Amino acid sequence: MSAPSVDLVDEAFVVAAPGRVAQRFADPALWRHWWPDLRLTVEADRGLEGIRWRVDGALVGSAEIWLEPWHDGVIVHWFVRAEPRRRGDSEGIRHEYATTFKRRMFALKDDLERGRPAGVPRS
Repeated sequence: MSAPSVDLVDEAFVVAAPGRVAQRFADPALWRHWWPDLRLTVEADRGLEGIRWRVDGALVGSAEIWLEPWHDGVIVHWFVRAEPRRRGDSEGIRHEYATTFKRRMFALKDDLERGRPAGVPRS
């Protein structure tokens, strides 16, 4: 079995309680905003540990957010293993999804960490 042409892995550290982060990713409105060209169906809602989806739409495959508590925050791991619905430039598709995720993840991080000076643990 060959690897999917879109195989993405990324992570970001967020200084926030894992429950706050899990709550954001459990909201289907966030999914529709972040991935408007995808239809995500929950395969496994793991609560504080994240969520796994079946993906359809522009990509067909699976995606996952895995939340790993670490020190005073959580590491958000993101995985996508899928094939584009239409054949084309897989490298361009990978780049687009990866950079878009990173921008949105940093915006979420900024929102959840609002008011906390850099380098200071959460209260």
